[in-house]
Amino acid sequence: MPEDSLLDSALVRLDEAARHINVDADVIEKLKYPRETTKARLMIRMDDGSRKSFLAWRCRYDDTRGPTKGGIRFHPDASADEVEMLAFWMTFKCAVMNLPYGGGKGAVQVDPRKLSKAELERLSRSYMQAFSRIIGPDRDIPAPDVYTNAMIMGWMADEYSQIVGHASPAVITGKPLALGGSVGRGDATARGGYYLVRHLFAELGLKGKLRIAIQGFGNAGQHIASLFAADGHSIVAVSDSGGAVQASGGLSLAALLAAKQENNSVIHTIGKDGHEALSADQLVGVECDVLVPAALENMIRIDNAETIKARVVLELANGPVTHDADEILAKRNVVVLPDILANAGGVTVSYFEWVQNKQGYYWELPEIHEKLRVIMEREGRAIWELASSRDVTVRTAAYVHALSRLAEAIEAHGTQSYFDS
Repeated sequence: MPEDSLLDSALVRLDEAARHINVDADVIEKLKYPRETTKARLMIRMDDGSRKSFLAWRCRYDDTRGPTKGGIRFHPDASADEVEMLAFWMTFKCAVMNLPYGGGKGAVQVDPRKLSKAELERLSRSYMQAFSRIIGPDRDIPAPDVYTNAMIMGWMADEYSQIVGHASPAVITGKPLALGGSVGRGDATARGGYYLVRHLFAELGLKGKLRIAIQGFGNAGQHIASLFAADGHSIVAVSDSGGAVQASGGLSLAALLAAKQENNSVIHTIGKDGHEALSADQLVGVECDVLVPAALENMIRIDNAETIKARVVLELANGPVTHDADEILAKRNVVVLPDILANAGGVTVSYFEWVQNKQGYYWELPEIHEKLRVIMEREGRAIWELASSRDVTVRTAAYVHALSRLAEAIEAHGTQSYFDS
């Protein structure tokens, strides 16, 4: 028998949620498949004069609640299957936060670290040229993801504006401030997770000063470390693609950030400030109160879930805990704050950016932070209470919460609109 696709593995969450809510079978059938997935081959001129092609995709999974929303990642292992899985998660993430969006995602199969800046720009603009008929400020709105950033979003937004013949800043979020980006977007993913933990501190069984371990010290990992450290909590272990370090008494955040800036890896702090080497595979099992997976999918699996000593797992990455690992953690009473809630601060502030672009009026940073805090606390509280009342995991409660909103929207549109078109 063929192995299940990545999307099939994600749909397990949908099936689990459907067992806890009275929802029409047509709704489940609609949410099992992406609305459209488009594939393109991007051909660009390399700096040496040769031409090279790269596979690319854009998936609009579901647009029942509004334009599809989701990042574009540049990664050598990207695939259509992964893009559809991530777009499915975005559909539920936007519904969890009650944003007027559906879910989308895009990717290019490339290692951007091997491209020059000029090649990267040509690739980014080529992506927009290939998908400009799919993308649009009222149809499908991209954002940064793995190995993409504000600079790349700026190139894409500029290319789209050239294609349509007028400025259209709302087509993409996560842009540079000079091109209509929003203040507060840089740390939004981490800040949302931080607000969630702080709001549910007592309910999670947390007390006093916490010990935090972070798997993945990129944008989200660095910001969550800074936010927790500012409250006096200790960062006891971190890892990145180069390796991992630990210090039972707390790592030096300044040293970690400097090492990332200067040498691109935390391992360059080993031997300084009491930092000790740690196997990247061992990081999930360090003594800590909160474990923050902030890297890629499937980092916590059946083979390492038993080693986790944390009371709480805060999923800043998308899909870092496999279904089998989830079951192990639930039996061990480890609370997992799921990705579709825990890392939704990013898409929420992306929504703020889109709104600001639409109205041509921009908010100050304190207002962004306050709006984000209110939404994270509101939805986090609703999901926590749902989990408690239904005696289900927080992940299942989050999917039930989202599914109820999606079902209501699908039914409001009517069957004819979605099944006979």
